[in-house]
Amino acid sequence: MERELAHLIPAIKKAGERARELAQKGFEVQTKKDRSPVTTADLEVNRIIREMQQTQFPDDGWLSEESPDDAARLKKARVWIVDPIDGTKAYVNKLPEYCISVGLIEAGMPVLAAIFNPSTDELFTAVLGDGLRLNGRPLTPAAPLGERSEIMVSPWEYRGGRWADLDGRIECRPMLSIAHALALVAAGRAQATLTIEPENEWDLAAGVLLVQESGGTVADAEGRPFVFNQAIPRFRGVLAVSATAGGDLRPFLQTHADRARLKKKRS
Repeated sequence: MERELAHLIPAIKKAGERARELAQKGFEVQTKKDRSPVTTADLEVNRIIREMQQTQFPDDGWLSEESPDDAARLKKARVWIVDPIDGTKAYVNKLPEYCISVGLIEAGMPVLAAIFNPSTDELFTAVLGDGLRLNGRPLTPAAPLGERSEIMVSPWEYRGGRWADLDGRIECRPMLSIAHALALVAAGRAQATLTIEPENEWDLAAGVLLVQESGGTVADAEGRPFVFNQAIPRFRGVLAVSATAGGDLRPFLQTHADRARLKKKRS
């Protein structure tokens, strides 16, 4: 993966610089059919990463939030899965929680990942079997500082009180970007991230490998492993737990996720 990483790193940094530039100069915001926002920055980042893939790895497949889906990817040995800006609402509101997420998939599994936060200039990367890196240096997940575990959840679930019944030792923190949340869990800056809401493959492809390579655990909200490059590229939520979290945190959160799914189904 040395060649892939050598081309991906400058491309993702160039894309991040373009996003920062537009954040300063101004950008347009439109509303997509699903009512989510898309900016000229999303499209510019998508163009930069896409040009890298087409120029350097033209035989690979492509799946991006901001590109029309091409079913030809399903027959490709390798597929680049990209979220040009995960956390577009954070970007629009000038919050430092957005990121660029790029994962390379082989046989349904992520083998290369990069998540770049242009606001903090932090680039999290991982190659299968080679551990987690931050700005090119090996990164060991940090141990939690306090007694209460901090988990990151979607603002929508947070405001709706979905996780209000979590034990007093849990501190829920809203996070507008699930990809960035996964990177922070991999680094040990948060002990977990949890949602039972549907997530797209581009939201998770890179972050899943970061968590795995850091020694953490990650699965969908029902506890099933992820297999990427599916015809319908969506999953049933995600539960990721840091390598430094206590051993009882995952089953504790899984129990609450199961209860929330049952309650949602009944309602």
